Formats: sequence, structure tokens, C-alpha cells
Amino acid sequence: MAVVSTGFFDGVHLGHRHVIDRLLSEAKAAGEESVVVTFWPHPRNVLQDDARNLRLLTSLQEKQLLLNGLGVDRIEVIPFTREFSRMTTETYLREVLIGRFGAGTVILGYDNRIGSDLLSSEDIVPIAERLGLRAIVECPVTVSPEGVTVSSTKIREALAEGRVGDAGAMLGYRYCLHGVVVAGNKLGRTIGFPTANMQLYDPLKMIPSNGVYAVEVETVGRHLYGMCNIGVRPTVGQGNARTIETNIFDFDEDIYGLDIRVRFIDKIRDEHQFDSLQSLASQLFLDREACLGKIPAPSL
Repeated sequence: MAVVSTGFFDGVHLGHRHVIDRLLSEAKAAGEESVVVTFWPHPRNVLQDDARNLRLLTSLQEKQLLLNGLGVDRIEVIPFTREFSRMTTETYLREVLIGRFGAGTVILGYDNRIGSDLLSSEDIVPIAERLGLRAIVECPVTVSPEGVTVSSTKIREALAEGRVGDAGAMLGYRYCLHGVVVAGNKLGRTIGFPTANMQLYDPLKMIPSNGVYAVEVETVGRHLYGMCNIGVRPTVGQGNARTIETNIFDFDEDIYGLDIRVRFIDKIRDEHQFDSLQSLASQLFLDREACLGKIPAPSL
């Protein structure tokens, strides 16, 4: 038998972690395996439910790494297809959770939706119990000071508004973009601020709103800090593609073609159009000082 939790788990945020904590504690108490059953791709991408506007907090690999880091024994990824989407709640519980994965207990989040009938967590409980499956529904998690209920939707809203600190508070970690360094126009180098231009590995990743951010940077095995500009660079012309460019502090190595992770600490300002490159450079010096003020002091 196994203790199972199921859902998409985008972001593996504090609400998800609350469910996983219960999953682990129930599995340990019963001496059973803890199993997370998740899906890929996102149901909205398959069902074309406003999929064009959907952006994800975690890639599949990131989600698996986060779940593994929490101590889950096994992660099962089910391909989400149109055929699979037609499965009812009862069929999913009986044939998948019990039949395939040997579930004896299922841990549900407060807002779980399972099956084509999209039943609520509370409605799922009697169906599960009729099938001999013990069902536990966990309460929502809120964050202070506003008491906001943590959800993937709320985190996406925060990122869309540039509130990366609020997003991090709900995630339980700093939001991260992961990609490869590609060649840019090298304009930053001419004004004293060379940048690493990032191309995301996962094009569906949620990108915070345009602006300048204080960030942590991981590349070439080093942990660094910098400032990241997301936007269309209006000072150097119109119709530019949106870019993610990071000026890494106290770093001047050639990292084209190499891996880079950028974790967001705080937003410094919105993107602006300046009347000259000199004005832009002057602002970047101010931005750098503001970002340095956001960097945590080294621990002794």
C-alpha cells in the first residue's frame, strides 16, 4: 500500500508543501511509500483552455527536483491527454491511484479538482471512502501580513505585477529563471554594464513584469549577485524583442553558451525610456547601488 497525493503542483509552493508534509508524516506512521502522482503537460495546454496565456512557475524537471528535495519516495508523471481528461473522479481513484499505484490513503489539498466531473475535495472524500481509500483534506495555507491564501494563480499574479518578494513568500523560495547565455547586441558593455542575455530552456516559464530586479545568479559553479533587466529596451529603439539581461556584479568571464540561473530578490524599478545612453548609464549606477542594498549580508 502507498500514501498518495495527486495534482499538478505548479511551483511546489507553501500550500503544496503543507500537503506533502502530511503525505510524508502519514507514510512514515504507516510504514508505507509516499507517492506523488502528477501530470504533464498542463491540462489547459491540452484542452486549449486559454492556453495561449498560460505560463508556468516550474518546468517538469524543476517540479520533480523540488518534490524530490522534500523527501518524497516516488514521483509518477502521467501524460495528460484528451482521452485521460475524460476520466471521471471515481474512475481515476479506482483505476489509477488504487489500481496502478496501490494507494490506501490519498492526501488532498483544499482546492484539489480531480476527473472530468471536477469534483471538489470535500466531494471526493465519500467517493474515495466507498472505494476503500482513506481520504484526508488539508486546509489552505496563508501568508502574512494580508493573510493571502497561497495558490499558483496568486503567485502568477504577483509575478505579473513584479512583486517577486510576495511571490517568493508564497513559494517558500526565490522565484527562478533557468536558461542558457546567448549573444546580445553587447550595448551594455559600451556603457560599463556588460550583461548576460538569457534564453529560457522552457518557453512556457512565467517571466516577471518588465523592470529592473536585484537577483542572485548561479553560473560556472559560482553563486553571485547582480541586477536583471527584463524588457524591450525602449532607449535603444522601438519594436525590440523582450529580453532577460543580467549584469553580474564583480564578474567578467565569457559565459556564452553556458548555463545560468537567476533568482529574484526584489524589484528596483519599472522599465523606462531614457533620452540618451548616458542618461541610461547614470541610472544604472543608481540601480546597482539599490541592488547592492538588497543583497543579504554574509553570515559569519
